[in-house]
Amino acid sequence: MGFEHLEIPVGEFVFDALASGPDDGELVLLLHGFPQSSFEWRSQLAALGEAGYRAVAPDQRGYSPRARPDGVENYAVEHMVADTVAMADWLGGHRFHLVGHDWGAAVAWAVAGTPPEHLRTLTIVSVPHPKAFAKALAGKDQRDRSSYFDLFRQEGKAEEVLLSNDGAALRGMLTGTGSPEEVEEYVRRHTQPGALTAALNWYRAMEPGLAGEIGPITTPTMFVWSTNDIALGREGAEDTVNYVEGPYRFEVLEGVRH
Repeated sequence: MGFEHLEIPVGEFVFDALASGPDDGELVLLLHGFPQSSFEWRSQLAALGEAGYRAVAPDQRGYSPRARPDGVENYAVEHMVADTVAMADWLGGHRFHLVGHDWGAAVAWAVAGTPPEHLRTLTIVSVPHPKAFAKALAGKDQRDRSSYFDLFRQEGKAEEVLLSNDGAALRGMLTGTGSPEEVEEYVRRHTQPGALTAALNWYRAMEPGLAGEIGPITTPTMFVWSTNDIALGREGAEDTVNYVEGPYRFEVLEGVRH
């Protein structure tokens, strides 16, 4: 099935999005990670739309060209939370299902932990609860897995490393995320002027545990983690259950990457 292309206004910004499904279906908002875009959810958009949901995947702050402010301070997680809720409101989903992967997962955790309650359900892919992640980060395994943060937080240096040799390092990060054509789509987006810096500003503005201090998670939650994830280890994944007070389901995908 084909996708609709939406333009979602939020304050001074306009977010580009892909959408599928009937307008009157329950809203499912899908938040992508780094270094991807709404394109990563194309299979889920189709499946959700066919199931009768109104599925929408936006290009988030910094990824949509018309929502790409200058300055690290504009990429703090509270801005992403506000963006998410505002997009859902504009789409008519004042209560909605929220799905997030990678950085999108960190934002989704923060939305779920921020009153008032907006969510019907929460589905998280890869990234543990911020407190579980912070706890795991104190250990060697997760600290080694997250060592790339140090590079990504260096303004200018990270861009130079990732974009040198025609984006060879960026392509390497994306290996396994799809076909060569799909990888080139992500590379094309991130080589546009200012795009990679905006995406990396998420790392430069991040709070401890990725999303900072958030309240208890009472939303029905499913967390999907994969055993071959090079970025997120088992410790934080298994500890996440201790930070969700609502109904909780933990799914492990064997042999699957990040």
